This record gives sequence, structure tokens and C-alpha cells, in this order.
Amino acid sequence: MREENDVSDWFKEYHNDIYNFLIYYTGSIDVEDFVQETFIKAIRNLHKFKGGSNPRTWLISIARNVAIDESRKRRKEEIKRNRLLQFSTTAKGSDSPEEMVGLSETKLELYRAIRLLKQSYYDVLMLRGINELSVQETAQALNWSESKVNLSYHRALKALEKKMGGRET
Repeated sequence: MREENDVSDWFKEYHNDIYNFLIYYTGSIDVEDFVQETFIKAIRNLHKFKGGSNPRTWLISIARNVAIDESRKRRKEEIKRNRLLQFSTTAKGSDSPEEMVGLSETKLELYRAIRLLKQSYYDVLMLRGINELSVQETAQALNWSESKVNLSYHRALKALEKKMGGRET
């Protein structure tokens, strides 16, 4: 019973962090089901939490896996949507979901470029760059070494810079 109280306390403390992470990670504002699934999985797997990392980091790791699982289910659909989104941005007066949420055009372009990167680069940019996790927290969330996080982050930034430069020409 005490363990479920821990997760309940974590929900109160980290709900917004998990919610915001999932918005950035999935590119959707409709992530409440993912947040709920994250905490359900936390309750089911609490016996695996050894306390070696911060609960927030552990929960973000679970949330990332929930999002990846859902992404695998919807991969073909997402590819079609991304192609349509790319075409629709060339049309004036586009009311894409991102624009309705109020993202500036620069942020929207940056986000689209990040989405085109390979999964490991996307993951490290979301955690380090967008969600501002430390190198150690990112390493724990991704189950990587800290040196891999640093190297991947550096390479991801270079790849992103190349993508953004390619869009401007």
C-alpha cells in the first residue's frame, strides 16, 4: 500500500513534467492517456524501481517507452501525416495543429526538423534540449552512458543544423 502512495505522491509532483515531456516528444497536445498509462505502468513496475535514480527520471523513461510503443503502432499513419504536413506548410493560411497551439513559425520549423532526425537524435534532443534534463538524467532515461549522451547530443545538434540549413537554401 505504501508503494502506491509513493506513485500517488509522484503523480502530484511530476504530472506536469510528464505531460509537458509527452507533448514535446509526441508532437501532440492530446497526451493525457499517455500520462495515465505512464503512471499505471509505474504502479505495476514499482518493484523494479531501485531508487538509484530520481523518480522523475524513472517516470520520464516510462513515458518515453509508452510514447515509443504508441509510435510503433501508428508509424504508417504518422508518415502520411508528416508528408501532408510538409505539403500544407507551403500553402498560405494553413491551420495546422501546431499553429493553433501558438507555436511561432521558427519553433514550428525547428520542431519539424527535429522530427526528421533519426530516433536516437530525436530522443536526446527532446530530453536534453527541450526538457532540459541533465546529462546524468538523460543517460538514466535512455539507459545510455553519459559519454554517449554527450556525443549523441553533439551529433544531433550538428544534424539539426544541417537540416535547418538545407531548408533555407
